[in-house]
Amino acid sequence: MHQYLAVTANGLENLLVEELNKLGIENPKPVQAGVRFEANLEQIYRACLSCRTASRFVRILSEFKCQDDMDLYLSCMSIRWQNHFDAGKSIIVDFNGTNGQIRNSQYGAMKVKDAIVDTFTKANLPRPEISKDRPDLRIHVRLHRDDAILGIDMVGQGLNQRGYRTEAGRAPLRETLAASIVMRSGWDTQSPLIDPMCGSGTLLIEAVMLAANVAPGHARTNWSLENLKDFDYGLWTEVKSEAKVVGRRGINKFEVPVIGYDNDPRVLETAKKNAVRAGIDGLIDFRLGDATRITAPKDAGTGSIICNPPYGERLSTEPGLIALYSEFGAQLKAEFGGWNASIFSSSDELLSCLRMRADKQYKVNNGALNCLQKNYGISDKPRAAGNGSDSQPTQAVVAPDFANRLKKNIAKIGKWAKREQLDCYRIYDADLPDYNVAIDVYPGHLVIQEYAAPKTIDPETAKRRLTDIIRASIQVTGVEANNVVLKVRQRQKGTNQYQKLAQKSHQMEVSEYGVNLKVNLFDYLDTGLFLDHKLTRRKIGQMAAGCDFLNLFAYTGSATVHAAVGGAKSTTTIDMSNTYLDWAKENLAINGIKGKQHEFIQADCLQWLEKATGQYDLIFIDPPTFSNSKRMKQTFDIQRDHIQLMTHLKRLLRPQGTIVFSNNKRQFKMDMQGLAELGLQAQNISDKTLPLDFARNKHIHNCWLVSLVGDTE
Repeated sequence: MHQYLAVTANGLENLLVEELNKLGIENPKPVQAGVRFEANLEQIYRACLSCRTASRFVRILSEFKCQDDMDLYLSCMSIRWQNHFDAGKSIIVDFNGTNGQIRNSQYGAMKVKDAIVDTFTKANLPRPEISKDRPDLRIHVRLHRDDAILGIDMVGQGLNQRGYRTEAGRAPLRETLAASIVMRSGWDTQSPLIDPMCGSGTLLIEAVMLAANVAPGHARTNWSLENLKDFDYGLWTEVKSEAKVVGRRGINKFEVPVIGYDNDPRVLETAKKNAVRAGIDGLIDFRLGDATRITAPKDAGTGSIICNPPYGERLSTEPGLIALYSEFGAQLKAEFGGWNASIFSSSDELLSCLRMRADKQYKVNNGALNCLQKNYGISDKPRAAGNGSDSQPTQAVVAPDFANRLKKNIAKIGKWAKREQLDCYRIYDADLPDYNVAIDVYPGHLVIQEYAAPKTIDPETAKRRLTDIIRASIQVTGVEANNVVLKVRQRQKGTNQYQKLAQKSHQMEVSEYGVNLKVNLFDYLDTGLFLDHKLTRRKIGQMAAGCDFLNLFAYTGSATVHAAVGGAKSTTTIDMSNTYLDWAKENLAINGIKGKQHEFIQADCLQWLEKATGQYDLIFIDPPTFSNSKRMKQTFDIQRDHIQLMTHLKRLLRPQGTIVFSNNKRQFKMDMQGLAELGLQAQNISDKTLPLDFARNKHIHNCWLVSLVGDTE
């Protein structure tokens, strides 16, 4: 008899205890991410071959206090390693954990390796080879604070590597985790089983192997236990032969309908090949299909749905997933009354989109992700009359207050935008306090910008509300879920507004008062077009004929394009970002505008203004409210520094010229006395340049026409 540690994922310890009990092992005790037990050779052989939820079995050779590397080395030296394996065997050390003195697992592994090698050399034996690729034996060390466990791994490659899966889908489950999901799903193994999003088939393959009593390790060819000195070839052969006979008998008797759907034919081909390698060819019916449109098999009675839908690690990847879970939940309730469903996901918010109440739930880790498995009993209520089994279920209205407000806004603003020839406009801007987002329409797309929630709002509540916003927006607008873009808007520091959020490069052209402009909905926090300035840009176009035009803090140059289309004699566009200057050049090009009279300058606008000497008839400046960019010499505050700006701008302004001055600072106050001292006058046109879709946000829209005293507009 030896002491063993069975290693498993956090959250699966009790399930592994049940497995070991069924294999005849007495009194197994759960520990963190593992189970401790005692077993003889026959028992450990059966456990290695047949256990579905353990990733490896370690024979414990020593447990000791380990305060530093000397304790580690001496404790490893005390083991008579030559009694366990021959010097001709290759080894590798797997060291897990650190403490106050051993702060690096690689260093700990090196000290253990040194001790093992020294044990052999001091006994005048050849030293074992170290092999990282295919070692004969793996030495296992687990260190927690000052407690260490030292042992020999009995299996080699992790037991999750069953041998049937040579390729997998985009986000494959470990086979051991898949087996645990099946075991906890409530499936009775005699009723039909469906996986509506089966991917490479891992869940269903593990389910059939469980139901047919096929040993999960039957296809493995390499076992570390075969390299130990106490290896009993006859006993091992007997255990494997018995498992093989039992598995073949189970496969021959298996008649349960098991169906796997996926909408990717290439992934389905992989699933079929995996089933063949697992030895259960023909027991799973793999079909091409959409999870949101599947129906229950006719005359099959009730059964179980088991599923691992995709889930995003970041909420910004989830608009499409929210729609998927919502439609999937509606389809389950419409078509699978009386069935059971077990859904595995890392996102409780996405699971809430199913709109079903779970009977049970389990927490488990999938790598670094904290995941949930929820089991549901689907209500066996008669379906509402429809157009047959292919009709889509009517979805309940999500967040009805928000949805109703959105409908009203669309009806009002949509008509205005069509009349104004606008492709892009805002349909919602934090109208209701519980739904604190802005929603902008682009052709065939929605951009939802979440304002960072106050600290007084529970994060889980904020996430759930955002999920409801996305679902309701998709329902109300009919925009395809994958064309919904989610961004979080909060106070930006330095150059954060210029940093990339993604690499999708999803660009499109939009039209605004007859001007074409390029936008990018995914890659940056802003899309390349400030929608609140649309009337300001139109006014610039109306004023620009025959003018030399200057655009400062130009961003993507949309105001420059309006000026050029409006007949400006020349344009000068200045921004600190080359990326946005290139974007501005593209914006001019798609409107057929080119020529040397259109100049682009990469510079800090504040520094450029100090030395500039040109003369302009029309100047547009939309500076940041505040900036402390590393590329600027000093901080900038629009309230504090706007008169200094005007001092420079006056020097560049021709007689009869106009400065269009805009900013978004709340409660901004123009220093009229300071302007007068400069010989300038200002006309507030904020109300005239505030578009209908931003009427709720008057306090952040400031626009002024500034000219020399005595000049008129």
